[in-house]
Formats: sequence, structure tokens, C-alpha cells
Amino acid sequence: MKTKLTLRSVLAGLALLPASFVAVPWLATETAGAQNPQIQQRLAEVKESAARNKQALAGYSWQQQETIAIKGDVKDTKVFRVRLGPDGKPVKTEMENLPQSSGGRQHGLVHHVKEKKGEEYKEYGQQIGALAQQYAQPDPERLQQAFQQGNVLLGSGGAPGEAKMVITSYLKPNDKVTLVFNQQAKAIQSLDVATYLSDPKDAVHIGAQFEQLPDGTNHVATMQMKGVSKDLLITTQNSNYQKAP
Repeated sequence: MKTKLTLRSVLAGLALLPASFVAVPWLATETAGAQNPQIQQRLAEVKESAARNKQALAGYSWQQQETIAIKGDVKDTKVFRVRLGPDGKPVKTEMENLPQSSGGRQHGLVHHVKEKKGEEYKEYGQQIGALAQQYAQPDPERLQQAFQQGNVLLGSGGAPGEAKMVITSYLKPNDKVTLVFNQQAKAIQSLDVATYLSDPKDAVHIGAQFEQLPDGTNHVATMQMKGVSKDLLITTQNSNYQKAP
């Protein structure tokens, strides 16, 4: 006697199978992506480069020019001497301050309001700058974690010898880091970051271009950080690298 197969009988049969026997298409795809050998190789190169350069930069100090603009109007330009502290974070010593002319001394309520607004922008700028530093030199452990979670993809396009990686939820949920890696120089070439402060509505865009010193040490040459909600743009340029005493 032949058994007639129906959709109901097939589903009933699947329900009796152990969970491990039932394939879940999106899970299989994600796992395959996380184990992609090409991504794994590119990631290993980026991690090695980032670790090597962080160690090399600890032996240098350099000059940084920082320009702050609000709604396209340059408000302040400062020059710092920078080195990495014991915790790996930049320590900046101000060398020169070139504030833009404010049109003379102001008094009264208007001056008080402007001072208060200036402090608000200053704090906002410091938050953006601190956030940008966490992206400027990719952390090998965070990169590995993103890879294991299936959040690293290879991007398309780019020049020959370049590898583009797109990393999501790297530092914050749903942030996005696009990293271009020069495979011949074994060095990061550029970073483009879409992130935010405490609220995703407070968007921050970060763009960084890298260059190499004569000994091969890779460093951020220029970086732009834009706080969208206040239309504040911070631009830094790094130069005059010297071996730290």
C-alpha cells in the first residue's frame, strides 16, 4: 500500500527530527561568511599591521594642526605636539593657538550667551575627537570579534592591489567602518566611518587618510571628523614625526 505524501505529513515528519538535522538557511550563510578564508587572510594582515604600527608609533612624537569649523566658518586653529601615552592614547601638548578674530571685545548678555554656546561646542568637539581616536587605529581584538560575529565583508571596487573591508557593529551597534588596505605595502590606506555619540540620531562621520614614514611606520596623515547635528567639522593634519627621546 502506497503512502500519499502531503505537505502536512512532510512537516509532521520534520518536526520529529532532531534540531541539528534541520537546516536553517540564514544560519548556514552567516557561518560560511564568518569562515571565508579570503576574509580571514585579509583580516589577519590588517590586524598584524595595526598591532605593528601601534607599537612603532609609541617611539615617535609628531606635530598636529587642528582646525575647528562650525557651519563652514573656521573658529579656531591650534598646533600640538603629540605622543602616545602608556595606555596607547594620544597625549597632546599645545604649541600654538591661532584663534579667528571675533570682532573685538563683547559685553553683557550676548557675550554670556556666546560663551555658553562656545563651551557647548567645545565639549561636543572633545566627544567627537575622543570617539574618532577609537577608530583611527583599528583594534585587533575588536576586528576579530566582528569577524566571529559575521560582521566583516569584502567590498567591491578599488584599485589593483587594494582590499576593501566593510565592518559593521565594530565599536557601537550598527556603526560602519570601510577600510582600504594596501596589500603590497601591508598598510591601511584609508578609513571611512559612519558612527554616532550616545544616540544614533547624533551622527558622526569620520574620514582618515594614512601615509608611511621612511621606516615603514603607518600613520594617520589627515583626518576629518564631522558632528552632523551641530554641523561641526574638526580637521587634523599630522606631520614632522620625530623619534621620541
